[in-house]
Amino acid sequence: MKFHMRRRDKQITEEAAMKKILKSAKYVTLAMSMDNEPYLVSLSHGYDESRNCIYFHCATEGKKLEILKANNRVWGQAMLDYGYVQNKCDHSYATVHFAGKAAFVEDPDEKRRAVECMIRQLEEAPEAFIASFDFGRLKKETVVGRIDIEYMTGKKSPEVAL
Repeated sequence: MKFHMRRRDKQITEEAAMKKILKSAKYVTLAMSMDNEPYLVSLSHGYDESRNCIYFHCATEGKKLEILKANNRVWGQAMLDYGYVQNKCDHSYATVHFAGKAAFVEDPDEKRRAVECMIRQLEEAPEAFIASFDFGRLKKETVVGRIDIEYMTGKKSPEVAL
C-alpha cells in the first residue's frame, strides 16, 4: 500500500537531494522483522551512490544477523537532525526513508570497497586512515552487509536547504 505525503511543502522530490542526505548522515536506523516480531537497530554506514546501496559492518554473530538471514527485507531511515526550533514547537530536519533487501558481502574486493566507502563517509581524514587500515582482518572478524535500495522518499523542514 502506498501513501502520499500529506505535507507536500516538506516533500523531497529530487533524487540528488535524497542521496546527499544518505551520504551526509552519520548513521541509519533499520527496521527488520522475524516471526512477526519487529527489531530496530542504528548503524554507522557508507552510502555508495554508484550502486545505490548502503554498506554496514558488524560482528560475526548476533540478533541482527539472525534476523536478516531469516528475512532480508528492511525499511530504514537516514536523518540530518538540525534540532528543536525554540518558541515554535517544531523540529528542523531532513530525512530519507528507504526500503530494500540486505545481503552479506563475501567477495574480498567488494568488502574492501565497502569499508573504504564507510571510512570516507565517517572519518575526518579518510585517506590516511585507509592507508593504515588492516584489511586482512575483514576475512575473519567482520561481516559486511549491503542494503540494495529499491525505494526511497524524502522529507525535510521547509527552511532546510539541501
